[in-house]
Amino acid sequence: MTTTLEPPKKSFKAQMLEAREQAITASVNRLLSEKGFDAMTVDEVAAEVGIAKASLYKHFNSKEELACAAMVQAMQKALAFLEELQAPTQSPSSALNKLKATTRWTLELKLAGQMPTLPSHNSSLRASLMASRPYMDGLMNVSDLLGAWIVQAQKDGDINPALPPIAVLYTLYARACDPVVEFLKMSQLHSNEEITEMVMSTCFDGLMSRKN
Repeated sequence: MTTTLEPPKKSFKAQMLEAREQAITASVNRLLSEKGFDAMTVDEVAAEVGIAKASLYKHFNSKEELACAAMVQAMQKALAFLEELQAPTQSPSSALNKLKATTRWTLELKLAGQMPTLPSHNSSLRASLMASRPYMDGLMNVSDLLGAWIVQAQKDGDINPALPPIAVLYTLYARACDPVVEFLKMSQLHSNEEITEMVMSTCFDGLMSRKN
């Protein structure tokens, strides 16, 4: 008779540390979405989590490390969503519908303040992300999945085949930091659902294949 070995249970201290780190990354995620990396401060993160700044540095050594952890978590969340879309248990769906579902999910997170803003090219965070193996691996996996769907959508005649797939990919990535979303939300003229539909329309109508 074989017995299944259960993984050792985490100590109470380890569980508390893990819970605190999750609270920290959740706070960083929100602040990155609301203010961006340059405007966010370590003091703000510590105050929001309710811990001393010195305690914060026991978990993360720098502001860049804080933001990098939140970006890694966001990338892992995105990858899990994409993998769920292509799971065998899901109903058959076209490549275009998968791309639309992904973009809609991104916009909904952004409007809810849960999508961290991508760093600028000259940001110190960008250098940290480029050096992060978990982030870069996640980015490559997400890009590979989206890229395959883009190519298939072009073969299906749903996306303009004259567009380079990389241009389509970057167009979809840009929705995660699209300033139009913030401007429309600040106007208070439209609901989050209306904003999502408008941005979805302007994005995918521009990518559609020009059919006679």
